[in-house]
Amino acid sequence: MSENIYDVLSARGFVAQQTDAALRDRLSAPVTAYIGFDPTADSLHVGSLVPIMGLYWLQRCGHRPLAVVGGATGLVGDPSGKTEARRMLTPEDVDRNARAIAAQIGRIVRFDDSPTGARLLNNADWLKGMGWIELLREAGPHFSVNRMLTMDSVKGRMETGITFLEFNYMVMQAWDFLHLARTQGCTLQMGGQDQWGNIVMGIELARRKDGRELAGLTFPLVTKADGTKFGKSEGGNVWLSAERTPPYDFYQFWRNTADADVRRFLGFFTILPMAEVDALTSAGGAALNHAKEVLAYEATRLVHGQAEADQARAAAQAAFGAGHDVTGDAIPHAALAAAELAPGIGIMALLVRAGLAPSGSEAKRLVQGGGVALNGDKVADFKRMVGAADVRDGRVVLQAGKKRFFRFDVG
Repeated sequence: MSENIYDVLSARGFVAQQTDAALRDRLSAPVTAYIGFDPTADSLHVGSLVPIMGLYWLQRCGHRPLAVVGGATGLVGDPSGKTEARRMLTPEDVDRNARAIAAQIGRIVRFDDSPTGARLLNNADWLKGMGWIELLREAGPHFSVNRMLTMDSVKGRMETGITFLEFNYMVMQAWDFLHLARTQGCTLQMGGQDQWGNIVMGIELARRKDGRELAGLTFPLVTKADGTKFGKSEGGNVWLSAERTPPYDFYQFWRNTADADVRRFLGFFTILPMAEVDALTSAGGAALNHAKEVLAYEATRLVHGQAEADQARAAAQAAFGAGHDVTGDAIPHAALAAAELAPGIGIMALLVRAGLAPSGSEAKRLVQGGGVALNGDKVADFKRMVGAADVRDGRVVLQAGKKRFFRFDVG
C-alpha cells in the first residue's frame, strides 16, 4: 500500500460525505470499491472526470476499482439531480453507449487481472435475468417507502412528479451494491453527492440481507466559482469524445478556466502532486495564466493522450501568439466546396456548421454581442453572407469569442 487513499482524496478536494467515521482506517488496507456510470449518451462529459479520477486514485493507492456501466439501470433512468424524467433509451442504445464510455474510462484507469487491475462490469449481466417478482421478494421487504421519500434524489422530484419506473432505480442500484459485495468482495461505493441516497440504501440492504458492513463516500458536484454549471462552453457540453469535442476545443475549455477555479480543478482533473499545484497557483495574478496552460495540457493528455495534448498546445500557442497562425491541423477544420460559396452562405449557418454555435439563435446572439470575426474582421450583421470574395489563401476562418477558431479549407 502506498499513501492512504482517503488522505489523497481529501487533499485533492474529492471528499464531500462519508457513511463511516472510521473510513480512513478501513482504507489503510486494500479494498474493492465501485463507481457506476449511466450510459445515457455515447460519451461521458467532463463532469464524469471526477468519478473517473476517483477510480484512478483508488488504483494508484493499491486498491481494486470496479467501473460498473448501468446497462440495466440505464433502461430505467436515474432521477438524481433531474427535474424531469430522462428520455427512454432502447436496449440497443444502452449497449452501444456502454461500449463507448467503457473505452473512455479505460484511457485513464488500467483494466487487467492484477490485484489492483480494474474490472469493467455491466449490471445488465445480473439484473436483466431477475424476474420482477423475484426482485420484489428479495429486496422489497427491506425498503421503507417513507425512508425512500426522504432521499434528495426522490424528494427533489416530488413537486414535478416522479414515475414509478424511476422510483425503482434506487432499489436496482442498492441491489448492485449487494451483488458486488457478494461476488466481488466490494465494500465501498463512491459517486457524486447526488448518489448519496442510492448509496445509503445499498448499504442498508446489504446489512439487512447479509449482515454486511459496507461504506460509501461521495464527491462534491463541481460548479464554477461564479456559480454557473461546470462542463459547459459556448458550444454546449464539453465531452470526452474527440468526435463530439475536438481535442483543441477540449484544451481551450480548460485554458479558459476562471482564476478562482484553477487550484481546485488542478486537484480534480490532473495527477500533479498537490505541492506542485500549490507552487503553480500560490503567486496568483498573471502567474495563473501558466497554471491554466498546465491544467489544459494535463487534462487533455489524460483524456486524449500526449500526442493530441502536444498538438493542441502548439496550435493554441500559434493561434494566440503573434500572427494568429490558424493553418495547423490541430485547429478544428473542414473542407468547404467552392461551389457552395458561389451563392453565398449565411454567417449564422456557417457558425452552426463549424460547431461554434449550437443553433441559429445562439449564432445570432454571438454576432449581436460582437463575439464573431471572419478572417480576423469583426462581423456586425447577423444576416451577412459569406461568399467567394471572403476566401483568403484558400481558407475561410471563423472566430467565436477570444479563443475559439474554425477553419474552412475551400476547394
